[in-house]
Amino acid sequence: MTSTKSTIDRRSFLRVSTLAGGGMMLSFSWLAGCKPSKEEALALPKEWFELNSYIKIGDNGLITLFSPNPEFGSNVKTSMPMILAEELDVDWKKVLIEQADFFPERYERQFTGGSQGIRQGWNPLRTAGATARQMLVNAAAQSWSVPSSEITTEGGFIYHKATEKKASYGEMASLAATLSVPEEVAFKEVKDYKIIGNSKKNVEAKNIVVGKPLFSIDHTPEGTRTAMIVHAPAFGMQLKSLDTSEALGLPGIQDIFPIKVFNEDYARNYFDTAAFTEIVAIVGATTWEVMNAKKALKVEWEKMPESSFTMDAFGNTIQAKVPAGLENTEDHVVKMAEFAKKPGNILRRDGDPENAFKKADRIVERTYTAPFLSHNTMEPVNCYAHVTSESAEIYGPAQAPEFTMRTLSDRLGLPKEKIQIKLARMGGGFGIRAYGHHMVEAAVISQKINAPVKLVYTREDDMTYGIYRPTYSATYRAALDKNNTLLAFHVKAGGVPESPLFPNRFPAGAIDNYLAEGWAVESNITIGAFRAPRSNFMASAEQSFLDELAEEMQKDPIQFRLELLDRAKTNPVGENNDYDAARYAGVLELVREKSDWSNAQLGVSRGVAAYFCHNSYVAEVLDIVIENNQPVVKNVCAAVDCGIVINPDAATNMGEGGIVDGIGNAFFGELTFKDGMPEKKNFDTYRMIRMKETPKNIDIHFVQNEIDPTGLGEPLFPPVFAALANALYKAKGKRLYNQPFSKEYAASEIPNQELKT
Repeated sequence: MTSTKSTIDRRSFLRVSTLAGGGMMLSFSWLAGCKPSKEEALALPKEWFELNSYIKIGDNGLITLFSPNPEFGSNVKTSMPMILAEELDVDWKKVLIEQADFFPERYERQFTGGSQGIRQGWNPLRTAGATARQMLVNAAAQSWSVPSSEITTEGGFIYHKATEKKASYGEMASLAATLSVPEEVAFKEVKDYKIIGNSKKNVEAKNIVVGKPLFSIDHTPEGTRTAMIVHAPAFGMQLKSLDTSEALGLPGIQDIFPIKVFNEDYARNYFDTAAFTEIVAIVGATTWEVMNAKKALKVEWEKMPESSFTMDAFGNTIQAKVPAGLENTEDHVVKMAEFAKKPGNILRRDGDPENAFKKADRIVERTYTAPFLSHNTMEPVNCYAHVTSESAEIYGPAQAPEFTMRTLSDRLGLPKEKIQIKLARMGGGFGIRAYGHHMVEAAVISQKINAPVKLVYTREDDMTYGIYRPTYSATYRAALDKNNTLLAFHVKAGGVPESPLFPNRFPAGAIDNYLAEGWAVESNITIGAFRAPRSNFMASAEQSFLDELAEEMQKDPIQFRLELLDRAKTNPVGENNDYDAARYAGVLELVREKSDWSNAQLGVSRGVAAYFCHNSYVAEVLDIVIENNQPVVKNVCAAVDCGIVINPDAATNMGEGGIVDGIGNAFFGELTFKDGMPEKKNFDTYRMIRMKETPKNIDIHFVQNEIDPTGLGEPLFPPVFAALANALYKAKGKRLYNQPFSKEYAASEIPNQELKT
């Protein structure tokens, strides 16, 4: 066993144990003598004892585990308690799971995003489980007058074999709650895991299927008003005047007023992105009545001047500039092409790439682009808020409540301890739920009318508000000599309004002469995290270019990548390479084996891609066939190295979702602008992947190792863009460089079936 410092919050522990102390230590277990229904079991405990913030044990042995992070489909509400239960050493059947509300004093990092939830919760959760187990063991040792080293546990029971004594956790919970928290606890060895690595069903599955009100959009306590917002129709515009006379007279409408999202002197945090900081709020009795009022409202907008605001970017204070103007997609394309030709900001240089390019016998150069993308979560933006002069209760979908809490406190003029954020299950996230503007808006509206409100965006509000995936461009160049030896590699990438470049990722470290440059075009269109930020484009461009380069060098695409990785592993260039070349190569070798790479069926076109992001490694092989002149994704085979897999079935499901999402965005996703206005506002024009277009089969294989778990919600998403592009090239004989691929695909001819393999 490995040991760790317990790091349990002693003040929290002492507060909780004071409340629970004084209970009688029972000498029997209700669950041992009968088999009650789940409802009966819930009613049986006479006393609950919290051994730490994550674990509550009833006097009957029933155990409640708290899932600290918000849930938006990544299954953390199941997988996080699995980690607790493993180290606590309990029977999963006796475990109940509850979603913890936002409580930073008791829980570490209540943030779901960046595929870091399990990775960063791994040690705290194990420590909490192991600490509670050790306290129960110590209680038994004290009660039985035996050394704690002689006591073992299994399935929620405590044993002393020498005296044949046995007790349930429930019997020892009262005494354990009065003991000191151990300074150091031991973790289980991976080989001894019974819960981790064994699939468990989603603890919310039944509630989701039967339609239980798990989401904040379902939350409407008695007396709640309905609220909607009206924002400027275009980026670069602001409120000029408001005429409410007609709209206020409509049935059910109670109030209409403008609000400012932030205080003037407030230094925004990273997740305080808001395109429209002054909006109009409409409050009424029902959704339909408020929507009718929106149509009758007379609002005049005007162009806004250039402005700036202060931002606290994770401890660094910066002045963020907001340029004036009404932007167009056509202008973005022109500006990106201009910037791509200019020298960029040099982010990494190895060797002498400029001289190597001068000596090259030939140069391969390609440019790749991708458009703005909208998140389009199934559940539109919404939030319930009840704010009084003394307190605030917020209930809504939030990936990053810690950051939103600070904003709420400043805007409402309430101390943080007077604000309660309840974490609802989210109907999708993909990054958009990390931005808390909807919570602030709902809270300000509630404070203004002195009543509880439920704020709901229409799909059009949601899709035109901003916080998009940026539009990007990347130009790659490779220098080759007459023997097809790779002499130098150059990448220059940028976008509106940021660069997507990761200068220290593969193939950096594998090439003697390497140059990475970045650039950015200013914009007033707001952007934000979108599933695998920046990686979702860079993987597409990089892996498409590597495939084309392999063809130029007359090498198998997988073998070419493995040769580069072998160089990075045995004789790396530079010291800042942020990937493990051996693990990277491992997923390529595994996907080559599992996909039977060299034996594609007749009529099947294959593409491969591999990428490292969010601390994990993924390689994918995608097979397509042409049916009725349209590409059909027949199969996707993926190899994943994300360390220890907590819940295999859930991990597979998450990977499948990422792959399907990637194919849909690569082939169809696009948001364009005309005079600052988004040209697509709902699903009638914004094309999403359909059920019949999803892969017919997806096989996901996980590398088996004992490395601490890393990210999984995002890493399978980026490489599928390039795998699709590379497969489409095999099918069509023409490379696709600009997303969405459906446009270029439709513009080119389809070769004969015989030429596709």
